[in-house]
Amino acid sequence: MGNSVLDLPLEETIPLSPEVLACPHDYNTRLRAEAPIYKCPHTGIVFVSDFETARKVLRDHETFSNRFSVAMRPDEVDEKVREVQKGGWPAVDTMLTQDPPAHRRYRGLVNQAFTARRVETLVPRMEEICHKLIDGFVQAGRCDFVDTFSVQLPVIVIGEQLGVPDEHFPLIRKWSEAAALQLSGQADTQQQIEIAHVILEFQNYFAKKLDERKTDRCDDIISDVVHARLKGERPLDTAECLSILQQLMVAGNQTTTHAIGEGMLLLIQNPEQLAKVQRRPELVDDLVEEVLRLSTPTANMWRVATCDTNLSGVEISTGTMLQVRYSSANRDDAQFDNGQVFDVTRDKINTQIAFGYGVHMCIGASLARKEMQVAFRVLLERLTNFALDVDPNELNYPPNVLLRGLAALPISFIART
Repeated sequence: MGNSVLDLPLEETIPLSPEVLACPHDYNTRLRAEAPIYKCPHTGIVFVSDFETARKVLRDHETFSNRFSVAMRPDEVDEKVREVQKGGWPAVDTMLTQDPPAHRRYRGLVNQAFTARRVETLVPRMEEICHKLIDGFVQAGRCDFVDTFSVQLPVIVIGEQLGVPDEHFPLIRKWSEAAALQLSGQADTQQQIEIAHVILEFQNYFAKKLDERKTDRCDDIISDVVHARLKGERPLDTAECLSILQQLMVAGNQTTTHAIGEGMLLLIQNPEQLAKVQRRPELVDDLVEEVLRLSTPTANMWRVATCDTNLSGVEISTGTMLQVRYSSANRDDAQFDNGQVFDVTRDKINTQIAFGYGVHMCIGASLARKEMQVAFRVLLERLTNFALDVDPNELNYPPNVLLRGLAALPISFIART
């Protein structure tokens, strides 16, 4: 980040500006020091940046609700966007934008797909995918790590879990990227129209799959969602199913992609930590936790106040939007000594909140962790001497209100023998 934002008085800055979103860490450090609970005069949003308050907000779903979707929808939707959306199914508040008890009901329908036991059965397939991906670029000695590995692994894993055939995996990436851009808060009108078309394509594709699974049940998440019942309740309708599948698709690969990509960059920037893990492979699980802490691919998340309340002296009125800055909380020196430093052997490493905290902790956390553990174990077994193959100043993080990740990561490496 240039000095322009950091040199301004805090009240003259906007935490959601593209400059801050693309490179937030110095700004977040300032927020934690000057105003860890900051009511922005330009937006009316309250930004929570310290670890203790972040966890307090996240565990109090009665005061700070997840039902923020209505507040986040634009007041005016372009008529062309509306016309496209009429051809599909309406957005439904299910997991991410729902509170208990309804949240528990929806989440319970897909919990079985992400149990530790079921995820463990996927490990051999994850290993196979990792080796095959590396085989595709190892001879060249260089690659765009994001495009050839960190995107591909999660897309294949979630695609297979959703029952999507191999030839349609590129569609998973296309749909996920469109949904992520929709979440970004940065899409212009033309992009919103394009997103609407892509989401409609996603809906039509999976609506057909849902109908197929009603009579032809398979061992995949679509079948789980279609046939699930809780305490004899009604089945989910198509709009509810599509909402759940879209959230799982984005959560199942966008965030993992960003974390794996950032993890590789952190290893390149910290060769002594790379050497430590290569000497002691048992540290891979801790490596993953530290990568999650510093990458925090879901950088921010929304809440909305359900009543007048007070956070450490800051008055918050009913209906106020709050943004909990996970990426800032995960670098808070009050919780993590030298919080900006990458250290795979640090204390309290497992307290990081990259997957959230409380009842809305990410349902796919166990899957993402396992993918990352397998990925880094295989990568470090087969490759070494990682280096950036581009000027560091050219690394690009597309601005996004909620998610943060590298657009590309050109690297070089040496195959281990």
